[in-house]
Amino acid sequence: MTQHHAPTMTSNIYLGILQLHAVPQFPEGVIFQQDGAPPHYVNIVREFLDTTFPQRWIFRGVVMAWTPRSPDITPLDFYLWSYVKQRVYSERINGISHLKQRITDVVHSVTPDLLTRVREELDYWTHIELR
Repeated sequence: MTQHHAPTMTSNIYLGILQLHAVPQFPEGVIFQQDGAPPHYVNIVREFLDTTFPQRWIFRGVVMAWTPRSPDITPLDFYLWSYVKQRVYSERINGISHLKQRITDVVHSVTPDLLTRVREELDYWTHIELR
């Protein structure tokens, strides 16, 4: 039996995902944040992000500061990714196409009201930690 493995994420694959799938779905003026994976920080990716999101993308070296309180705590890290992961894996995943569909469905289910509540909760907890 031959096992099929997902390709290793490279900077070229990541750039293609951004250009073909992610960025075309973003609303005008969006601020983009990404994690610290090495393929996300090579020159071709940073050049694309600089062109596509001038002064509106967040990463190592912080092109744009998210919050003056703590650049290490963002609503995405604090809540959204765990929210998405929990809901994506709330049912058994049957292959890569099913996983992609689950991620798409869960991300589309995130409402502006939910994001507002996440930001308000982060403000609350950040305020308590700074006391």
